[in-house]
Amino acid sequence: MPSFRETCLRKSTCPCHRDLVARGRIRQDTHIVIILVYVDDLLITGSDIKLIQEAKHMLNNNFKIKDLGELKYFLGIEFARSFKGILMNQRKYALELISECSLGGGKPVITPLEQNQKLTCWSMTNYLNLTLIKRWKIEDLIRVQTLSQFMHALKDSHYEDALRVVKYVKSQPGLGLLMSSNKSRKITAFCDAN
Repeated sequence: MPSFRETCLRKSTCPCHRDLVARGRIRQDTHIVIILVYVDDLLITGSDIKLIQEAKHMLNNNFKIKDLGELKYFLGIEFARSFKGILMNQRKYALELISECSLGGGKPVITPLEQNQKLTCWSMTNYLNLTLIKRWKIEDLIRVQTLSQFMHALKDSHYEDALRVVKYVKSQPGLGLLMSSNKSRKITAFCDAN
């Protein structure tokens, strides 16, 4: 039985070395089919439905595949379609995280961190002036990244801070990214900082 790579190479595909997930794409004139692979899951998408069907047929001839229909969930991300576009979020993951931390009854917080809070470990002190950061999404990433620096010497304050991040996620678990159906490629950023 040929491997996935061999099958795709026989059908004039080219591997996408830059992306960890994308393994092949089929081009024909101005149309494209992209096949995303993760362990035993495939996501097949493209600009032409006929070309997508051909790709699925090619894969089905060489492997046993099951078409699950329209994309709803992939790699922990939920996809919801509407006339406005496609909304991507991680609501299910967020709710599971809240449940695992036993914070279902806990009160949500509106910020992922307390202002001017400093985290320390036993041998050194790390100062991070988060008051200079104005974008709350950046604050989320920085807070998680900052907490991960103390994995070798965790203290109760680190645990409490991690729980605060989860409480913050609880305030809006369904918050996501909308890929608008209009043709505009304009990017708009929102910020809740003063």
